Amino acid sequence: MVSVVIPTYNERENLQTLLPQLLYRFAASQTRAEVIVVDDTSPDGTAEIVQYYRRRFPHRLRLLSQPGKMGLGNAYRVGMKNALEHGADYVVQMDADGSHDHKDLARLLSPLAKQQADLVIGSRYVSGGDVQNWSLRRRLMSRSGAAYARTILQSRIHDITSGFRAWDRELLGKTLFTTTRSDGYAFQIEMARRAELAGGRIVELPITFTERRDGVSKLSREIVREAVVTPWKI
Repeated sequence: MVSVVIPTYNERENLQTLLPQLLYRFAASQTRAEVIVVDDTSPDGTAEIVQYYRRRFPHRLRLLSQPGKMGLGNAYRVGMKNALEHGADYVVQMDADGSHDHKDLARLLSPLAKQQADLVIGSRYVSGGDVQNWSLRRRLMSRSGAAYARTILQSRIHDITSGFRAWDRELLGKTLFTTTRSDGYAFQIEMARRAELAGGRIVELPITFTERRDGVSKLSREIVREAVVTPWKI
């Protein structure tokens, strides 16, 4: 079983595109797969869109509603724990905004199924990886942030901030239920590093990251501050 965990906050418009892409693809291929949406009580009607598709795909879609805006890391912990409790063999992290191509899912899952990796990261910063529709400033910020975290942590992962990942359940369980603390975007850095420290076999595959389709970017000063501070705490 594959569980795709998607955290959301005000992603109504984007989910109207992404959910049918995933759900119809899974149904057509008869893949044992599901989507878990973890919503931080979005005021834009995100939950209503999920419920609409849940009526059509009751066995392939779940909605986990948070009591408030709890943060990305918290949403992933809730969604991943739910996936493991429901018997997922592999758990995928994926953004709701269309920046990650759903067609790359099979490629990310392949090394896990072949037992060649325990964690596969969709990487913007290995050969063949790319970013589209970002300004030069945003590119420099992202690359600098990844390089900073790698240096502080002495990590071998090129794209340690990537949010497109596929986990084997065993490594995810070891990593998730130990000492992860971050509730924001630094959760990605913390999880990747703890996977390394747990001895996980980590593979990075090139992806093309495309800037979000609709809505407003969640990047803020607080997110940047957390990303700067977190590597020193791991």
